[in-house]
Amino acid sequence: MASISPSASAKATSAPQGNTTLAFALVTSLFFLWGFAISMLDVLNKKFQLVLNLSKSESAWVQVVTFGAYFIMALPAGYMMKRFGYKRGIIMGLLLYAAGGLLVYPAGEAQSWTFFLIALFILACGLAFLETAANPYASVLGSPETSEQRLNLAQSFNGLGAITGPVIGGWLMFAGSSNTSAEAGWDTIQLPYIIVGIIVLVVAVIFYRTPLPEIQEEALVTDAHAHSGKTLFQHTHFVLGVFSQFLNVGAQGCIWGFFINYATETARISDQEAAYLQGIAMAFFMVGRFVGTFFMRFTRANVLLGIYSVIMVALLFVVYLHLGQISLYALMAFFFFQSITFPTIFALGVKDLGQFTKQGSSYIIMGIVGGAVFPPIMGMIADSSNTATSFLLPAACFAFIAWYGFKGSQVKN
Repeated sequence: MASISPSASAKATSAPQGNTTLAFALVTSLFFLWGFAISMLDVLNKKFQLVLNLSKSESAWVQVVTFGAYFIMALPAGYMMKRFGYKRGIIMGLLLYAAGGLLVYPAGEAQSWTFFLIALFILACGLAFLETAANPYASVLGSPETSEQRLNLAQSFNGLGAITGPVIGGWLMFAGSSNTSAEAGWDTIQLPYIIVGIIVLVVAVIFYRTPLPEIQEEALVTDAHAHSGKTLFQHTHFVLGVFSQFLNVGAQGCIWGFFINYATETARISDQEAAYLQGIAMAFFMVGRFVGTFFMRFTRANVLLGIYSVIMVALLFVVYLHLGQISLYALMAFFFFQSITFPTIFALGVKDLGQFTKQGSSYIIMGIVGGAVFPPIMGMIADSSNTATSFLLPAACFAFIAWYGFKGSQVKN
C-alpha cells in the first residue's frame, strides 16, 4: 500500500464503497459469537475443577490455550487480511471456530482433557482471526472521528453473547444432577459446543455469499501529518495500546475466570447460582457498552477510559477487602465499567495508523495473550493465599490502563 504524503488532507473525505450498513450488521453478529465462546470458559473453569479434581491454577489452562491461540494466530491473520482482505479473514475465522466447536464432541467421547484443550485451541484460533478482522473492520466502516463509538456499539453485542455464555453454560453444565463423574461431566460440555459449531457454519455460508466492501485504511486518517514518515512502532500510542490490551485481557481473564470461585466462597451459594450471578454481571457488561457509547458523544473516549479504570481499581480493592455481599456487589459492578476497555483501547491503539492498520490490529490482538499469562498467576495466588487477595493483580493492571487513557493514548506528531 502507498504511504500517505505530507500534503494529504488532514481530514479524510473518502468513504468506504459498498453497503457499509449491511457489512456493519454482519460484522456485529461476529461480536456476539465470540462473546459467547469466551464467557463459556468461565463456567468451564469451575466445571473441570469438579469433574477432574483440578486446582484453580490447573483449570486456568482453559484460558491459557484460548488466549495463547490469539498470540500465535494474530500475525498470520493480519498477514492474510493484508493479502486477501477482510472478508476472507472472517470466513477463515468462522471455519476454524466451527471446527473447534465440533471437535469437542470426540474429545468428550474420549474423555480426554488434552483432546479438549486441542479443540479449544482450534476454536480460539478462529476467534483470533475474527477479532483481528472484525475489530478494525468495524472501526473503519465510516468516519475515523467516530471510530471509538462505532466499535463500542458493535462490541455491545459481544456483551450480549457474554451474558448468554454463562447462563446457558450454567444451565447445561450444573443443572439437574449432582453427579460429578467424568462421563456425566463430559456429556454436559459437548452439547453447547455442537450447537454453536453448526450455527457458526451457517454464518460462514452467509458471509461467503454476501458481498462486503473492502477498505483502503490509508485514506481514513484524521491527521495525515501525524502518520507521515513513521514506522508502525514509532507510533507510541499504538505500542502502549498493545501493552494496555495485554493487561486488560489478562485482568479480564482473571476476573471472569474466577468469578464463580469468589461468589461461592463469599456468598456461600451453589455453583449454578454463581453462574447465574455472572450472567447478571454480564448484563451489566452489555448495558455498560451501550451507555459508554452514548457517553462518548459528550466525552472523549480516552478520558472515559481513564475515569472508568480508576473506578475499577477502587471496586477491586473492595473485592480484596472481602466484605461479604458488599464485595460481591462491587465485583458485579466492575463488569459495567470494564465493558468499554477492550474496544476503546483497540480503537485508540489503531487510530491514525493508515496503511499499518491491519498490521497494527494484529499486534493489539496478540496482546490478548495476557489472558493466558495472568489467570495461572492469579490461580497460584488464590491457591497459596485466598481468592480475595488474588484480585489485587487485576487492580494493578487497571491502574496502568487509567494512565494510558488519560495520557499514553494521545497521538503524537
